[in-house]
Amino acid sequence: MASRLSWFLFSFVLWGFAFPEGIKYTVQRGEVSFKSDAPLELIEAKSKLLKGVIDMEERTFAFSVDMGSFEGFNSPLQKEHFNENYMETKKYKTATFTGKIIDKDDITKDGNYIIRTKGKLTVHGISKERIIKSEVATKNGKIQVRSTFTVLLDEHGIAIPKIVYQKIAEEISVIVDADFMLMGG
Repeated sequence: MASRLSWFLFSFVLWGFAFPEGIKYTVQRGEVSFKSDAPLELIEAKSKLLKGVIDMEERTFAFSVDMGSFEGFNSPLQKEHFNENYMETKKYKTATFTGKIIDKDDITKDGNYIIRTKGKLTVHGISKERIIKSEVATKNGKIQVRSTFTVLLDEHGIAIPKIVYQKIAEEISVIVDADFMLMGG
């Protein structure tokens, strides 16, 4: 139910961005990768199914990634455990981050910026308010955003069984890398 509500809210936010008013940028190419660096095992995976939109006039944004789309695990069994036991991707299909750009920089102008965003990060059906920094490079109307942050599994109700405690990190490193284009541009 929580996953449906998150998806509904995300869809509603995207629908709100669909009106022609304002200056809106959408993800042209985007990927999310994560790394679990535990004492006995390094796990890395990546999804190229990042979706998102930024409304420059309202200074708001909405991002979503399909949790079942991650690839690159050490083995097929590890991917299966990720989807079924930890992330429960049939129940919690997406992770989202929605909110506002805090800083006042006009990132539509050519240049390099470091901006802060504040919003709700929803992973595994649990939302947490976060402030996340991003590096932004704008050139010729294209905006590239790169952000690195951590996610604590415990904060999102993701339990690590004692038997694999040394193989899965409690804090996961996440990198978001996306290129945006002006909608209709």
